Amino acid sequence: MSQDYRTVAYEDVEAARERLDDESVVKHTPVERSTSLDELTGGEVHLKMEHLQWTGSFKTRGAYNKIAQCADDVDRVVAASAGNHAQGVALAATKLGVESTIVMPRSAPQAKVDATRDYGADVELVGSDFREAMVHAQGLVDDDAEFVHAYDDPAIVAGQGTLGIEMYEDLPDVDTVVVPIGGGGLVSGIATAFAELSPETRVVGVQASGAATVPDSLQKGTPVSLESVDTIADGIATGGISELTLSLIDAHVDEVVTVTDGEIARAILLLLERAKQVVEGAGAASVAAVVSDELDVDGETVMPLLCGGNLDMTMLQTVLVHALTDREQLLRLRVRIDDRPGKMQEISGIIAEHNANIQTVRHDRSEPELDVGEAYLVFQIETSGAGQARAIIRSIRDHGYEVRHVNA
Repeated sequence: MSQDYRTVAYEDVEAARERLDDESVVKHTPVERSTSLDELTGGEVHLKMEHLQWTGSFKTRGAYNKIAQCADDVDRVVAASAGNHAQGVALAATKLGVESTIVMPRSAPQAKVDATRDYGADVELVGSDFREAMVHAQGLVDDDAEFVHAYDDPAIVAGQGTLGIEMYEDLPDVDTVVVPIGGGGLVSGIATAFAELSPETRVVGVQASGAATVPDSLQKGTPVSLESVDTIADGIATGGISELTLSLIDAHVDEVVTVTDGEIARAILLLLERAKQVVEGAGAASVAAVVSDELDVDGETVMPLLCGGNLDMTMLQTVLVHALTDREQLLRLRVRIDDRPGKMQEISGIIAEHNANIQTVRHDRSEPELDVGEAYLVFQIETSGAGQARAIIRSIRDHGYEVRHVNA
């Protein structure tokens, strides 16, 4: 693998921590033991709750470290981001008395756009995706402005690495730390810190399978980019890493695993129900990995990093529907009937006998496989779970109806 001329050493992380010694900029976030996750994994699970950081993510750490080193030489900083980096740069620049311009794609959630403006940034909405926003942002840089990259900068990586020092201090005997990966700045910084403080600790990186670039990049020895990404975890959907972050991952990260969107959705719901925490897809990826078959933490003390909590409410609804459908707590059934009065009432009564709630019901009469005088009734039902769902399907069949589960 070619060596990036830039790199990050533990001394850089220590220097960043001294710059960040201000609770109004970055606070020491809590760690909580999760006995529910203990039972699911066979390990001792301690959640590092960085989603409770100012701006709802770790991004202020790197942004402040970067801007603090150039604030005396520029009038303005420029960045491109779909959300968390935008807010981190905006807060850091405002704290340091520097103007900031953040370019966000037009698809960015309005709540994140509003939050970035509230932290003091001038926001421009350009392009349909992050890449188009990035091109525009780089074109705004001049002699009086500094570009603040989300991950391809040693100062950014060193700032994110302060979280690694904090995680070690929180739990010095930790066996495994699990860190989400987008562009790789976070895991690079944390792994650099652990390589110095606790080299025996296993550092595991996690990518969403629809945006995974690190496994292929490590195999080929050069950064690999994706033409498009497809994941609900928008905070780690960069579609690429850099020479800098790849070299640090190769040097210090022990293992990289991938998780599906379904696994991430289930982790978000698991954290809501069991830990009472609202975490975005990127933040939940670490827990998705810990409870998956990809990662064995049985008998270990493990610390998954919840790196972000800026979960858009529309995405929360999507995630909940997906996860509840997966659990069969939302059930869609298609029942073939003779299209005569009373059939809907009869089948609704069967469902009601199981104390399940019908959300919606509709008639489909135009399907080609139906005979004349037949129809489908499609029910969407709230259930208590898979057991009740199967009992409902069994009862409908026992009454002589052809019924099919059509959630997929």
